[in-house]
Amino acid sequence: MASSSTSKLLFCILASTFLVTSAQNCSNYTFPANRTFTTCKVLPFLEANLHWNYNSSSTKISIAYRAKQDSKGWVAWAINPTRQGMVGSQALVAFHNSTDSMIAYTTQITSYSPSLQRANLSFQVSNISAEYLNNEMIIFATIGPLGNGTTVNHVWQGGLSVSNDIPQMHPFSSQHLQSFGQIDFQTV
Repeated sequence: MASSSTSKLLFCILASTFLVTSAQNCSNYTFPANRTFTTCKVLPFLEANLHWNYNSSSTKISIAYRAKQDSKGWVAWAINPTRQGMVGSQALVAFHNSTDSMIAYTTQITSYSPSLQRANLSFQVSNISAEYLNNEMIIFATIGPLGNGTTVNHVWQGGLSVSNDIPQMHPFSSQHLQSFGQIDFQTV
């Protein structure tokens, strides 16, 4: 019985340490080129984080989406303006292209087998770029103004390979299938 209590206590301590470390990883992260973000959120799946600055006068949001990823893979972060989930999402995608340069662009997710070809979104996106540092892919962009306010449905994803400069299908693990939620850019 004492062993069971000790095990539970040890588990709670380890879980608390993990949560504190994850939160610090988000808020204490140092971006290259002195980029700073006032707000961040550790996303619950795919070892991902979303950082942002909300400009209330322009209603634009500067974002940095970063996630653990192999250099041969890809990452994406998206807003779904009409519902939760992948289909209907307006995405920012990044990967190493065939010349081994990091690229980022916008695409629309119109089905469960998207082409991930370049496409304009229903909201403005500017200053989009990507970097690969410390086994993480980072997408930088300024988005908005958003038509439906500051609370949005968002989706994030990552895949293992890129072929002919086209990201290939992501895995169907529970982590990948659950990587969506809602976020309010005005809250801290």
